[in-house]
Amino acid sequence: MAKTLNFDSTPAGMAPEGWTLTKTGRGQSKWTVEADATAPSKPNVLKQSGQATFPVAIKNDSSVRDGFVEVKFKAIAGLEDRAAGIIWRAKDADNYYVVRANALEDNVVLYKTIKGVRTSLDIVGRKGGYGVSTPVSSGQWHALRCDFTGNRFKVTYDGKQIFEVEDTTIADAGMIGLWTKADSVTLFDELAYGEVK
Repeated sequence: MAKTLNFDSTPAGMAPEGWTLTKTGRGQSKWTVEADATAPSKPNVLKQSGQATFPVAIKNDSSVRDGFVEVKFKAIAGLEDRAAGIIWRAKDADNYYVVRANALEDNVVLYKTIKGVRTSLDIVGRKGGYGVSTPVSSGQWHALRCDFTGNRFKVTYDGKQIFEVEDTTIADAGMIGLWTKADSVTLFDELAYGEVK
């Protein structure tokens, strides 16, 4: 039961329908559908170009407890941050899991956000540390995916599984979505998600 969203039916310059386009924290997110010649599925992408603590886009009618979420992203710009993330089990803009890739730090990190406070989670088999170092080049399309069942989350970046996390904080089904940080200008395409029985 997988769905793939490619934003191609929305006119460029418009916000996609069926989404809560918001943020965690302060500032103003700006989520718009834009034409992009490099889009993995042409012609359109979803672009975040606002500035907020964490710009968030939540898919309203989604509800997944055990399943996956995957997206293609391209980090374009950002001086403070240059990040792209996917969200799952979201209750709202202040409570969700997120895994994100950062082109300024060259790493992938998984967090929980509870009541608007973000905390990085330990990787299975390793205490401490901060995600996994991996090249995240700006101006190129990458793929980020998380498979989540029960308290176990498997993170895949550019087709390669890079780490797992265990956490029990949010056990219920929730919405999926997209995420950036600060002044990141990021493009998203081919957002896929589904439930695993």
